[in-house]
Amino acid sequence: MCVVSSTGYEIHIRGRVSEQLLTVFEGMEATVQSVETVLRGPVRDQAALHGLLDRIQALGLELVEVRRLPEDSHPLHDPRPLDPGGE
Repeated sequence: MCVVSSTGYEIHIRGRVSEQLLTVFEGMEATVQSVETVLRGPVRDQAALHGLLDRIQALGLELVEVRRLPEDSHPLHDPRPLDPGGE
C-alpha cells in the first residue's frame, strides 16, 4: 500500500483576493484580511507547490510569503487508520 503524505503550507498574497478567484485554489483554506489573503492547507509534493505558485503568478497576484507549517500545527489528514470493515 502506498501512502501519499501532504505537507501543510501557508501562502500570503498581497491584497484581498475575491471569493470568485479563490475557487481556483481548491483544497486550500482562505482567510481574507484587510491587506492580504492567506491560503493555508495541504500540498501533495513540490511539483504541486510549484503549480500553486505558478497559478498565483499567472493570475497577476503578488506573492508575499510561503511558509511550510510544522506537522503538528495543522491537521492535514485524519490520523485514524482506515477500517477495512467499512466503519
